[in-house]
Amino acid sequence: MSGSIRVLVCGGGIAGNAVALQLLRAGIDTTVVERAPAARPGGQAVDLRGPSRKVAERMGLLPGIRRRQLDERGMVFIDDRGRQLARMPAEMFGGAGLVAEIEITRGDLNEVLLDEIAALPAESGALDYRYGDWAEAFDQDADAVRVRFAAGAEAEFDLVIGADGLHSATRAQVFGPHEQFTEYLGAYIGFFTIPTPPRTMLETGWVGVYPVPGSTVAVRPDADPATSMAIISTRIPADDALRGDTAAQQRLIRDRLAGHGWVVPAILDTMAEAPDFYFDEVSRVRMPSWSRGRVVLLGDAAYCGSPMTGMGTALALIGAYLLAGEIAETPTDSARAFDRYEELLRPLVTEVQKGTEVSVRMRHPDTRRGVAFALILMRVLVSRPLSPLRALLTRLIGAQAEYPLPEYSSAAVR
Repeated sequence: MSGSIRVLVCGGGIAGNAVALQLLRAGIDTTVVERAPAARPGGQAVDLRGPSRKVAERMGLLPGIRRRQLDERGMVFIDDRGRQLARMPAEMFGGAGLVAEIEITRGDLNEVLLDEIAALPAESGALDYRYGDWAEAFDQDADAVRVRFAAGAEAEFDLVIGADGLHSATRAQVFGPHEQFTEYLGAYIGFFTIPTPPRTMLETGWVGVYPVPGSTVAVRPDADPATSMAIISTRIPADDALRGDTAAQQRLIRDRLAGHGWVVPAILDTMAEAPDFYFDEVSRVRMPSWSRGRVVLLGDAAYCGSPMTGMGTALALIGAYLLAGEIAETPTDSARAFDRYEELLRPLVTEVQKGTEVSVRMRHPDTRRGVAFALILMRVLVSRPLSPLRALLTRLIGAQAEYPLPEYSSAAVR
């Protein structure tokens, strides 16, 4: 099939690299453009369970993932003085709880995908991978999409896949303004690398969660035992002045966490020097259609559920597998491929996105009394006598595990 069609993938993150890998395996010539100058290391931890784990297995990713997976043993809820109030081991809820059996940083998962792309056999589709470049303009008709790149080149493609995240430039250019499809859910989230807290403050391999009025602080293991990832989310009205202003973002975090205990003072002392500080709004993307003509969106660009769902990477992998599979099945009928991709994935996306704004409110009680009540509920939830309640949560959290995945001959690992 090599040379039959040419596909452009905008975005070299997990969604973009996963779909590129599967297209190349199907013999489809693929160009990937990534605005960053190189692959981004580290980042937030993501989990694989249910259908996303099955996709990773079918794509041959599990050996690489196993070599890089994090040592996460569970989650512990902590008060001002560092006392443990509730423990949730990873095996609780049959492995369907808040910490999964397989946890890996985004950067390491992306490296697994890039390693697989680099190891593709010669008979795969031709790859053109460009860092430091992006698509600036699209002009499509019934036969092709003509693309102008920031680096000055122009090229023609049969299909374009926008896998460029929540703030997708592809979506804005082809479908409409950002505000037309995104919903702010009432919170911001930031994360960055810190030195691992002493074991007296947090056990090795455990995710520490410290709720305070209006915000939540979490510390989770990193690939390097000497470092951990601090994750801070805070519930406030939308503030456009925060966009792109790192100083304002860090000032907000300091203001919201001032005077609080546990390892917060150490986190705030480290924040300004963190090389990987990231901060963004907690938003959801909802679109009536994920495709327009010969352009289709994938991952957060099309159906971001927000970090609060814990399913962003899972949906990116599942979506990439489905989209590449459908394109390979009908390479000359993009309309059918795109319709089938959306038909298969839309029900799962709808389920994942349900009640996200309620989840944001529940995770960020406004008062000390609300925080105390939330911690009491958590202690009740993990107590041994309440196994029926745990079974109910297992069913709710693991509902997506029953999601049926089609098999594609083109997806076989060669």
